[in-house]
Amino acid sequence: MVSSRTSPPHNLQLVIDFVNTLDVEAGVDRTRTPAELSEWLQGQGLRSPGERELDAAEHGRAIELREALREVMRGHTHRDEPTQAGRRLDEVSRLGQLSVRFAAAGTVELAPRAGGEPGVLAGLLVPVAYAALDGTWRRVKACDADDCQWAFYDSSRNHSGRWCDMAVCGNRTKVRAYRAKRTD
Repeated sequence: MVSSRTSPPHNLQLVIDFVNTLDVEAGVDRTRTPAELSEWLQGQGLRSPGERELDAAEHGRAIELREALREVMRGHTHRDEPTQAGRRLDEVSRLGQLSVRFAAAGTVELAPRAGGEPGVLAGLLVPVAYAALDGTWRRVKACDADDCQWAFYDSSRNHSGRWCDMAVCGNRTKVRAYRAKRTD
């Protein structure tokens, strides 16, 4: 679980970091409780200091969003479509009233209109929407190793990265496959 060599565009690193709050390999969830999630969101500038802590239901919705994003990222790795993730992302977008906004000067931005937790979660989808427009969203993947699933930005020239770190997860996976083939 190493970070990308190339910084992802559109603030996608925020989305990657959100998914990586659960370290599958180490079994550590940095947003295990509503208080930990509230603190993480505040640290990312998505919540203001002094806002009330998220409740259990809000925490649950955030974790569902995180896992839906991971499912989409795994789909990018395997080049297939996730089964249920799109519905969850659409629901978060709808509840957060994610929409195009025009400023007085005519500039355009995508932003949630809802406040509170729905707006915060929808805000996590803004980088995804911008990246989807130029195709860079498909470069955000989850490690192909089932015991890792670390989110990363695939900076390979041909977009074929499958592991967060070829030297660790890629090698480990290939060695397991080789050993399994030899014992058959």
